[in-house]
Amino acid sequence: MSLQLDWSNEQDKLDIPEEWIARLEQLLQLAGEAEGLTDGEVTLTFTDNEQIHQLNRDYRNIDRPTDVLSFAMLDEGTEELDIIFEVDSEEEADPISGMLGDIVISVEKAKEQSEDYGHSLEREIGFLFVHGFLHLLGYDHEDEPGEAEMTAKQEAVLQKAGLSR
Repeated sequence: MSLQLDWSNEQDKLDIPEEWIARLEQLLQLAGEAEGLTDGEVTLTFTDNEQIHQLNRDYRNIDRPTDVLSFAMLDEGTEELDIIFEVDSEEEADPISGMLGDIVISVEKAKEQSEDYGHSLEREIGFLFVHGFLHLLGYDHEDEPGEAEMTAKQEAVLQKAGLSR
């Protein structure tokens, strides 16, 4: 098995070119490789500001749109529900064994940010995807050391993929 990307486009502001999906698949492989991760599945959803605002409010109690949200399947937080599977034999695996989690990106917010930062929308979406992926793996940027570590990891992956600023 390898790292797999399953994606959907639930917004109508922008068509997502196949080249961007190929680039996101490349970023997933590069980021996984950098973290020593070779197997797993990530679900990516492209949405708009309205939908991500609702998710941000409902799941994070933050009442505004954001650029990217990550929902880790392997999160050990106390607020997560325990999922228990009954397995009849050792050969059967649980249905989420390879699922790393979900990343949701607001295409509207990404477009605004790409214009603010003066780089391409493709680069901004790539950045947000890698950022979300690192959150799925447990990285955080709540303090300066955590932010510095995430920034370095994100930039290394983006540089390797040719998505520099």
